[in-house]
Amino acid sequence: MLNRTQVPDSKQVNEINFIEPQEQELENGIKVYTINAGKQDLVRIEFIFDNVNWDESKPLQAIGVSHLVNNGTARLSAKDIADKVDYYGAFLQTEYGADQSSIKLYTLNKHLRAVLPILKSIIDESVFPEQELAIFIQNQKQSLQVSLQKNDFLARKNFAHAIFGQSSYGANIEPSDYDALRQSDLLDYYRSAYKPQNCSIFVAGRFEHTEFELLNSIFGKNWNNSNSSVQNKFSFSSSPKGELLIERPEAIQSAIRMGTRSINRTHPDFAAFQVLNCVLGGYFGSRLMANIREDKGYTYGIGSAVVSMKDTGYFFIATEVGAEVCGKAMEEIEKEIHILKTELVPAAELDLVRNYMLGSMLGSLENTFSHADKFKSIHYSGLDYAYYENYIQTVKTIDSNCLQALANKYLNTGEFVKVIAGKK
Repeated sequence: MLNRTQVPDSKQVNEINFIEPQEQELENGIKVYTINAGKQDLVRIEFIFDNVNWDESKPLQAIGVSHLVNNGTARLSAKDIADKVDYYGAFLQTEYGADQSSIKLYTLNKHLRAVLPILKSIIDESVFPEQELAIFIQNQKQSLQVSLQKNDFLARKNFAHAIFGQSSYGANIEPSDYDALRQSDLLDYYRSAYKPQNCSIFVAGRFEHTEFELLNSIFGKNWNNSNSSVQNKFSFSSSPKGELLIERPEAIQSAIRMGTRSINRTHPDFAAFQVLNCVLGGYFGSRLMANIREDKGYTYGIGSAVVSMKDTGYFFIATEVGAEVCGKAMEEIEKEIHILKTELVPAAELDLVRNYMLGSMLGSLENTFSHADKFKSIHYSGLDYAYYENYIQTVKTIDSNCLQALANKYLNTGEFVKVIAGKK
């Protein structure tokens, strides 16, 4: 009989298997990366476009196009698109990121022949109707005005701008930027970015030769666009530092965000830095949670993260605390970092973190779509699956001396940008 008073044995994950994609090419040169797996006749086709032609005087061009690209084409209105996609039980999703923008289609295989032409019209014939643009501007301005009343949004916005400046990583968007947005700006960007030469396609699900030939017939033969574009490339000189207080006298809670520009996935220390981050604030059992939430009761939640982007990376700590304990919370955060720099992480704690990170990696590969997402992460960093082999090996073998050295190398609080929105 199962003894429920006894804690079950835990075992470290020994092996994680990745499904690698098949690489093919459409007739017009577009690379197609396919993970053909899964038991259901379901497929996700994702068109990803690198962000281009960054113009800091028009910071909303790429964002506006991503939001409005499926709101009307030369042949289909926004309602037509929504009705047709719904009719076939499909789902369209647009996403904007600082480095790439994407359009995803989820559909049953039997409806591919019907829904792919709709997607083709969106990608090749969007017109960005003035009426839809006006609604977008109105809604986004209202949403921004609401967000500007929230301390966590103010802290996040000002932190990004402080470390990245007026780039797509940290553009300081104001309501006036929406007022300045024009249909011609969207069309210019759309014609420069949404083209075969700037596109990669990632497919996950049941996708055989027949489906590939259908994709090629629609997107590989009659899609041409020669508008010029320059991929976004950002470089940053010295890292900023210092404290920024966005005072809100009526605040009951204060939002804290602190950190600095750092390494990205291409750096040899990145995997090890992720282990260090996990110890500090990367999961519910982290030191920041144990101190700031469980012991002091200053917050409901606190966390830290290491974020990889194409041209840089950054590390940050974020929380919201009672306004009256904001200063004390910041002192405790710095104390935890100091301990990591001066004391070795105990073996039992490090083993717990190892198991958590390896289990999370294994759990993140629950389906075909997640395998495709793992591939995209390394593909856009110019890496291969050796990155994951190194990551797993690093998590399994890193020791406390290495973590201490990394803490002293990367967690220099005197070099952090520290943003507080509320009261200190």
